[in-house]
Amino acid sequence: MPAASILDYSSTISGVLPVLAWLYNHKNLDKGLKIAGIFFLVAFFVDILLELMTTMGVVNNMPLIHLFIVINILFFTAIYYNAFFKPSVKKAIIALAGLALLIVVFNIIFVEGIWEYPSLSITVLSVLLICFSLAYFYQLLNRQEFIHIEKQGLFWINSGVLFYFAINIFLFMLFKHFSKDEKQEYYMIHSTSNTIANILYTVGLLCKPQKIT
Repeated sequence: MPAASILDYSSTISGVLPVLAWLYNHKNLDKGLKIAGIFFLVAFFVDILLELMTTMGVVNNMPLIHLFIVINILFFTAIYYNAFFKPSVKKAIIALAGLALLIVVFNIIFVEGIWEYPSLSITVLSVLLICFSLAYFYQLLNRQEFIHIEKQGLFWINSGVLFYFAINIFLFMLFKHFSKDEKQEYYMIHSTSNTIANILYTVGLLCKPQKIT
């Protein structure tokens, strides 16, 4: 079996890890982490559905990818909205997410279309979540209370978000311009980074609440 296929299957299977962690530690999670767990469950089913569509010979699965981008924006907006303390930042999150959704819908209708790879939409999603994750790290590192950041569940999830989208953003942007061989390399990079991100998400969802002193 080609290495790209092995990495792809590993990436898909790794999606079950955060789901199991969410189910195991559900009672100890705060609202934001519970929302994250639901998202990872949805993401795992989407990955499985994409694999099944490929196995069944479905030629074009782009509509599902477009839909999943919208799902990403909605869920991560809810996660980060609950993660920030300042009302002004919460309002900024809503505004930026609304703008991203408008661009995605505009792209579906007028630019790339629902049957084409959504380079523009997934790039917008990447920029949005990189900004959210960096802003959260800034808040986390400037807390007045003493906390062990490595024991904060959202620290690990946020790390996974930043790692995944920072690694892949330029691949998303340039995917349409890649040759067949270059796309194989893209899938290998994407599968590897997705597996690592899922491990980080799993660690985050296994964290217990930490008392602030």
